[in-house]
Amino acid sequence: MSLPGILDRSLTDLSRALERREVSSEEVTLASLSRIEATDGRLHAFLRVAPERAVADARAADARRARGEARSRLDGIPIALKDIFLTRGLETTCGSRILEGFVPPFDATVVERLAAAGAVVLGKLNMDEFAMGSSNENSAFGPCRNPWDLERTPGGSSGGSAAAVAARQVFGALGTDTGGSIRQPASLCGVVGVKPTYGRVSRYGVVAFASSLDQVGPIARTVPDAATLLGAVAGHDPRDQTSSTLPVPDYLEGLEGGARGLRIGVPREWFQGGSEAGVERRVREALAAYEAMGATLVDVELPHAKYGVAAYYLVAPAEASSNLARYDGVRFGLRAPARTLGEMYGETRDRGFGAEPKRRIMLGTYALSAGYYDAYYLRAQKVRTLVRRDFDRAFERCDLVAGPVSPTVAFRLGEKVADPLQMYLADVFTISCNLAALPGLSVPAGLHPESGLPIGLQLVGRPFDEATMLRAARALEREMGPAPAPGAIG
Repeated sequence: MSLPGILDRSLTDLSRALERREVSSEEVTLASLSRIEATDGRLHAFLRVAPERAVADARAADARRARGEARSRLDGIPIALKDIFLTRGLETTCGSRILEGFVPPFDATVVERLAAAGAVVLGKLNMDEFAMGSSNENSAFGPCRNPWDLERTPGGSSGGSAAAVAARQVFGALGTDTGGSIRQPASLCGVVGVKPTYGRVSRYGVVAFASSLDQVGPIARTVPDAATLLGAVAGHDPRDQTSSTLPVPDYLEGLEGGARGLRIGVPREWFQGGSEAGVERRVREALAAYEAMGATLVDVELPHAKYGVAAYYLVAPAEASSNLARYDGVRFGLRAPARTLGEMYGETRDRGFGAEPKRRIMLGTYALSAGYYDAYYLRAQKVRTLVRRDFDRAFERCDLVAGPVSPTVAFRLGEKVADPLQMYLADVFTISCNLAALPGLSVPAGLHPESGLPIGLQLVGRPFDEATMLRAARALEREMGPAPAPGAIG
């Protein structure tokens, strides 16, 4: 098996090749590192690479396989992590200058679980600062680019994760999704991205943005790959008090069950304008494909979805205002020189935070301040309850809700930077899923008829029913095929 060719294989195929000893983990890891070296100067998906550590882990995986002691399907497979996960001994910045130089003394739970599965971590991936953004342009270390078109965004905030997977630098990655930050970049880069139910995956050791919305999930090239990664990191963690104790099913079991008999809800509010014509066309074609496969399309209503963006941009900044208060120069990362403690706080936060975190901290602090809490934050929480009830009613009539992930294909770098509202509206279809704490995913649904850029279909499931969501996504993937490899970086 040629090593250049194996980088185009799925994680699932590579796992079988490793099991049959057709290739070694060390060989594949070196091939991935070579691919990163050859392409990342243009892509900038990685913030840091750990080659020595990765090769050592790959050799250990090969030794285990030689003894017949492979730990899991992930044993020896090269992956990478969004730079939001604490990783012992490896700088973790969350895309921010304020954490530059911070090296965690322990691993996040998901990092521990990947290590227990034998996965080989190649490094840390670019992201919007503190996961605040939809284009990866808010990274303090420069934007990541879309491997389909280097002048366009990969989406955000997990832009580096989606770009690295699409560009064949790694076989899978972890990201986080607070308002669409896994699904939107997966859609714009033509890969699969899964946001599990809130509480399905531990947040322990994940740098917090909005604690009631953040969730960890996989980005991969195919649905079985994403299911494998999700199965490795999901499950209860006593160190995370929001972690669910519900058992985790084998997501690969029943994955090939097809779409026949499924009832798929189509919210009219997601098809009332606002999307590019080419995006809506491909999404409707994907829905028609489900009908042809034996699924039933059901009209449903999400009447409060139109308030989702407004509610989200009160709840999320309010929680960010609290979570980011700890970055003041005392314990973590940057400390600006100053004459007094008060000056040190102010200078450190002014130098360390970029424009978007500052904007959201101020929004959130204002929404929580005396005299405004009831008018803004409390009212937003009430809207959040109404959004969840809309989904509850929809799921009385259907098994899944389907629609667009993003109203557009990948937009050009710089196109929306000066207009925060337009940037926020990039998440108009994804935010409701987070407000309602539901599982959602993006699966490739073809290429735009004019630009040739990838488009994703969003599926939203019932709480903790990731299995049905993955089964439906796999049925569409078999019918349409995964997106081809992007050609912009060769």
